[in-house]
Amino acid sequence: MFGLYAAVVLIWGSTWIAIQYQLSVAPEVAVAYRFALATLILMAWCVVRRLPMRFNVRDHFFMAVLGVCLFSLNYVLIYVASVHLTSGLLAVVFSTIVIMNMINGAIFFRRRPETRTLIGASIGLAGIAMVFANDLASFDLAAGGSIGLLVSLAGSYIASLGNMASARNHARGVPVMQANAFGMLYGTLLLFGYIALAGIPVTFDTSVSFLAAWVYLALFGSVLGFGFYLTLLGKIGPDRAAYSSVMFPIVALLLSTWFEDFHWTGNIVFGVALTLVGNVVILTKRVPKPASQVLEHVTPTPAQNPATCTPAPGVKS
Repeated sequence: MFGLYAAVVLIWGSTWIAIQYQLSVAPEVAVAYRFALATLILMAWCVVRRLPMRFNVRDHFFMAVLGVCLFSLNYVLIYVASVHLTSGLLAVVFSTIVIMNMINGAIFFRRRPETRTLIGASIGLAGIAMVFANDLASFDLAAGGSIGLLVSLAGSYIASLGNMASARNHARGVPVMQANAFGMLYGTLLLFGYIALAGIPVTFDTSVSFLAAWVYLALFGSVLGFGFYLTLLGKIGPDRAAYSSVMFPIVALLLSTWFEDFHWTGNIVFGVALTLVGNVVILTKRVPKPASQVLEHVTPTPAQNPATCTPAPGVKS
């Protein structure tokens, strides 16, 4: 579990830098290219491995929901919001998917979040807010901030719905690899449809930096990243898996320190520390009490107590 979690955090935390090399074309087009290549890779893998690809109409519907919510529409909304919000604020808003997954998990699966998950998420969200405290302080609703906030929240919530679709597919026994392949196919088709309707110019950059970033985002950021994340989601649940979104900006900051000469301040260090504490709280398992301690607190009923001569009602002696 920890290996999957670490892989997701490291891969998606590093995609922020790769995305910068994709902005020579329209953001929506860059995302469409990314998932088109990821779809080809996944479909080819499924064919080579001779994985079963036949699913009923209902399963295809939920794979389409997965693709629309997690591989296309959420990205479009986040990119639209980026016009009005700084990347730091976007990171703060998107980290609320932890809370959204808890709420949606309760609505769709009647899954009550554990107390330690609520505590860990609260600590982590406080930490990420402290990391981007300057962005929060300079936030202005009047300067398009309200639009950016609403659109980014909508994008985050739609991504959460994609998490719910994946949880449903996992519960139905639909393999992650095939679900992602079809989901990315449906999401890519939606993206190109949106690009055509919106009249967004479709261009392609043949520079080495663009091509390298394209392959990295498709193979690592999409095929492996989403594969690891949705497998993790199936193992530990949407609420705990979503906490990885709080860790992405931390990894991005570490890489920015190396590649972009980012300078750390006191509030950032403290915020990162809080985020790591929340990480430990959420991912460590509660140690069960020894059986001997549990039995000490159990009051035996007459049927359980060998010293009692009268059996409990309904129990044969």
